[in-house]
Amino acid sequence: MTQTASFLERRFRLHQSGTTVRTEISAGLTTFMTMAYILAVNPQILGACGMDAAAVFTATAISSAIACIIMAFIANLPVGLAPGMGLNAFFAYTVVLGMGHSWQFALTAVFIEGLIFIVLTMTNFREAMLNSIPMPLKQAISAGIGLFIAFIGLQNAGIVVRNDAVLLGLGSLATPGALVAIIGTLLIGALLARRVKGALLIGMLAATLLGIPLGVTNLAEFNAGHLFNIPSLAPTFLQFELHNILTMDMLVVVFTFLFMDMFDTVGTLVGVATKADLLDKDGRLPAARPAFLADAIGTSVGAMLGTSTVTSFVESSAGVAAGGRTGLTALATGLLFLAALFLAPIFLLIPPAATAPALIIVGLFMMSPIKNLDYDKYVTSIPAFLILILIPLTYSIATGIAIGIMAYVILSVLTGRAKEIPRLTYVLAILFAVKFALQ
Repeated sequence: MTQTASFLERRFRLHQSGTTVRTEISAGLTTFMTMAYILAVNPQILGACGMDAAAVFTATAISSAIACIIMAFIANLPVGLAPGMGLNAFFAYTVVLGMGHSWQFALTAVFIEGLIFIVLTMTNFREAMLNSIPMPLKQAISAGIGLFIAFIGLQNAGIVVRNDAVLLGLGSLATPGALVAIIGTLLIGALLARRVKGALLIGMLAATLLGIPLGVTNLAEFNAGHLFNIPSLAPTFLQFELHNILTMDMLVVVFTFLFMDMFDTVGTLVGVATKADLLDKDGRLPAARPAFLADAIGTSVGAMLGTSTVTSFVESSAGVAAGGRTGLTALATGLLFLAALFLAPIFLLIPPAATAPALIIVGLFMMSPIKNLDYDKYVTSIPAFLILILIPLTYSIATGIAIGIMAYVILSVLTGRAKEIPRLTYVLAILFAVKFALQ
C-alpha cells in the first residue's frame, strides 16, 4: 500500500466502512458527474437577474469544492454540496425579478442565512431537529427523494413532459434525448445484474458517447480556447447591501431561505445516510453536526464569492449507489469541482439525457428503506406516505417533510399519543403551519 493510500485509509477509515480508495474515488466521480449540470445551470439562472454569468460559474465551482472538502474532512460523509436548485430559482425569479430587489440584496440574505446556520449548528439545534423526526418518516424521506430524483431524470430526458390536460404526460420515446436515456438505463441495469463495479459511471459515459451521433452531446459547444481560463470573481465578490439588513423584506427573505435550505439539507442527509446504512440503531446520524456545519460554511462562503445558497445534493445518492461510504467520496467530488474551473468546456459536454439513467436507477435504490415501514401503524404510515408522494409532486423536499411532520403531530394528538412527541417536533409543526399560512 502506498503512503497516500495508507493516509487515506487512516483518515477516512475506509476498511472500517467496507470500502476502498478506488471505490471511493469512482463514487466521487459518479457524484460529480450527476451534479456537474449545476455548473451550467446556476450561471444561467442567476444571470437572468443581472449577475455576471462567468463570475457565477467560478463562484459555483469554488463554493462547491470548499463545501465538499469540508464535508469530507469534518463529517467523513459521502455527500456532495453545491448551490441548490430551487434555492437559486427563488433567489433570481422571486427575490430579484419578483420582489424587485437587487441581486446584491439577495446575496446579503444568503450570507445572513449562512451565518445563522453556523450559530444554529454550534448550538446543536439542527442536529436536534434531525433527531426529532421518527424513523418511519426518515424511511419515507429516503424513498420520496428516490422518486424525486428519478422524476428529475425522466424530465431531463424528455420522457416525462408537461401536459396541459393532465399536468404530466409521456413524451416521445423516439426523440434523441429519450433514446439516449433509455439505452443508458438498460445498459446500467444489465451491468448491475452482472455485478459490474462502476455500472452507473460506465452507463453515463456510454450515454454521453452515444449522444454524439444523435446530436444530444453537442460537440459544437466545445471551445478548446476556453480551456484553463478561469473567469474573474470581481463582478460578484463581496457584493452586499448591508444597509438593508434590518428591513422587514430582508427578514422575510432570510426566513424563506432558512426554511428551504434547512429541510432540503435534512431530507438529503437522511436519504443518503439511510441508503448508505450510516444511521445508528436509534435512527440518528452520528456526523450530523459537522455535516450541517459544512452546509452552513459553504453557504456563507458562496454568498461572499457570488452565488446562491449551497446545500447538500440529492444526487449524492448516485455516489452512494456506486459504493461511496466515506468523506473520500466527497473529497473526490470537491477536487473535481476545482478541476472544472480549468476544464469547464469538457465537463459541460455531459448532457442531461446522459445523467438521467443514473438518476433513474438511483431512484430505485433509494426506495429500499420503505420496505421496513409498518403500514398498519397509521399514525406514522399516513404521514410517511404523504412525504413519499408530496416530495416529487410538489418538486420540493422541504414541503414534503413539512406536511408529513404536521400530519404526524396532528394524528398523534388525536390518538392520545401527544406525550410521545418530542417538544421540538411540536415547534417544527407550528413553524410549518405559520409558514404555509403566510404563503
